[in-house]
Amino acid sequence: MKFRALLRRSAATWTAPIWCGIVAFYFFYALHLEDSYEEVVAGPLWGAQQVDIALTYFYAFAYAITLGLATWDGGRLKRDRVWDMAPSRARWTVAGQVLAPAVAAGWAILLLPVVMRLIETGLVPTFAALLPVFMGMGIVGAYAVVGCVLGHMAPRVIAAPVATVAAYYAISKTSAYSDPVWPRHVSGQLSTSIAFGEYYSAPTVLVPFLFAAAIALAIAVWWSSPRLPLRLVAAVAALAAVFLSARTASGWGVVDGPVSAGHAPVRCIGAAPRVCMAETGGAVDRLGDVRSEITGSVEKLRAAGVSVAVPSTVSDGLLYQRTRTRPHSTGATWWLPLTPQAEAAGPAGRLTGVRLAVLLNSVSFPCAFPAKNTPGASFDWIVNHDAAMLWAAHTVDVQDPYLRGRVGEYGHFANGAEILAKVRERAAKGLALPTAAQRAAWFEEEQAKACRLARKQPSKGGAEARAEGTTS
Repeated sequence: MKFRALLRRSAATWTAPIWCGIVAFYFFYALHLEDSYEEVVAGPLWGAQQVDIALTYFYAFAYAITLGLATWDGGRLKRDRVWDMAPSRARWTVAGQVLAPAVAAGWAILLLPVVMRLIETGLVPTFAALLPVFMGMGIVGAYAVVGCVLGHMAPRVIAAPVATVAAYYAISKTSAYSDPVWPRHVSGQLSTSIAFGEYYSAPTVLVPFLFAAAIALAIAVWWSSPRLPLRLVAAVAALAAVFLSARTASGWGVVDGPVSAGHAPVRCIGAAPRVCMAETGGAVDRLGDVRSEITGSVEKLRAAGVSVAVPSTVSDGLLYQRTRTRPHSTGATWWLPLTPQAEAAGPAGRLTGVRLAVLLNSVSFPCAFPAKNTPGASFDWIVNHDAAMLWAAHTVDVQDPYLRGRVGEYGHFANGAEILAKVRERAAKGLALPTAAQRAAWFEEEQAKACRLARKQPSKGGAEARAEGTTS
């Protein structure tokens, strides 16, 4: 069949205004419902993340429309008795030619929003960033096979619209599954979002493709081959692949399929500490200012008598946004929210957030403190701990943001207002001492008091926070 005749007769051609309209509507309306164009291009920009966002609404549409079109065109093959007119040609050769426009339509539904999003953001994707596109294109082919067989087995006037609606509903509703969790991971509609600096790991995109391809292959063999042994082998292989896919996906979290993090390019300056920020995070132009704030804060804390070890590297926490993939800060390497804080400050604003992050990572205590949900733990240490931290916060001029972050914790106690007042009072006493040596000695003593209180058992009166030596 000639190409022009194939396009003219294919359902994909005369339904193109419908599915092109769907792509246009969801791209220009749904994808920008919450984020304006200015917010989208402001960053942080990461190719794989933008590809993932662009595909969010289109997986189910692509698969469902491909299934419906393939069902219609498969039914036309049966109606036109193509097999009788060309018995010498392989059945799947003819079917592949006829189904090509349906497959192309499904691919277009996936590719158009991705291309438009990448043009919008000015990004050039890597191969790894396009893995979900390749997965979707493979699954589109599987749905085309299933549709072709369905069109031969049922009246296409009924089967095509019913199959389209049923497939769309079944695929889109998998996002509501949490027990069992595997349907949402094998449906071909990826429920795991990509954060900055991440790629999908191979299992995340291979499992749904294997699930769909195994089913499609078994259906194709049963329809095209009269040999029972071959049919049984195909059925057993498909069941094994489906079981393996479901079993693999059942071990993943609800929205936590395997991802690989830390791939975004960085720009670094200086030494001891070497400060690195994400190149495409949107704030790398303030890298020099960020390093100056870090080194200046460390110097002020050390001058005030706080023992601070200078790290060899300070890295951008934006590179590892997801908690389960984020490295922990160590004495040699700090992971701080450099880009978010620099963005929040604006092109020429004060980098208060960077100084606060330095404070929280550099000031350490000679003991560990219980978490707020630790049963039977004493919380009398909070006043002394926070007074010492507030004193240090004054040193780098972040006392107000530090207290704003702590006020929420005080709300867990019945005497929260009293705790806040005591923290302010004790920190003021430390700041009012006449010499730097006295202030440093007060800070160390306050740390020691906090540790002594943390080791005590709570009193019978409850877990209200108290200060040791309030009048001292």
